Amino acid sequence: MQVNRKLANEELGRPSVEEFKRSSKNPIVVVLDNVRSFNNVGSVFRTSDAFAIESIALCGITAQPPHREINKTALGATESVDWEYFSDTLDAIKVLKSKGYLVYAIEQAENSISLEQFKVNVGEKIAIIMGHEVNGVSQEAINMADGVIEIPQDGTKHSLNISVSAGVVLWDLIAKIKKA
Repeated sequence: MQVNRKLANEELGRPSVEEFKRSSKNPIVVVLDNVRSFNNVGSVFRTSDAFAIESIALCGITAQPPHREINKTALGATESVDWEYFSDTLDAIKVLKSKGYLVYAIEQAENSISLEQFKVNVGEKIAIIMGHEVNGVSQEAINMADGVIEIPQDGTKHSLNISVSAGVVLWDLIAKIKKA
């Protein structure tokens, strides 16, 4: 039987915040469309750090660092991941599109693309919109998006917490980018 020794933090080879800031990033921006939970915001920062995404756009009522409640789940990722605040999600989408990003809402919608079927092309810059915990991504943001990606689900709830959804989608997109 193989024994797997858990690695100590010192063995993980983690970069410093300064090294991380200078490193190349995956061409993905996460847009938080009126996310109300400080814990979700912090978790998205932490996940974004883990996957070395370019930045986060915090929109509308979404809380901004520094904030004690965000820091509880971000564990310092608000210092490593770049972010920008927009009072309106539609303004963030316009800016991202002007910079050449393809923008996709993560939502359950007519004519959505299953995450399993979504394809990433070499050199594409992608922005994903994650929505409000109850209301989801606003219809106006969906209307401006280049498409809608849906996470396939088989359970009775057909709903995932946005921090979980962000982890699932970012992991999948990064895997596809690395294969492309």
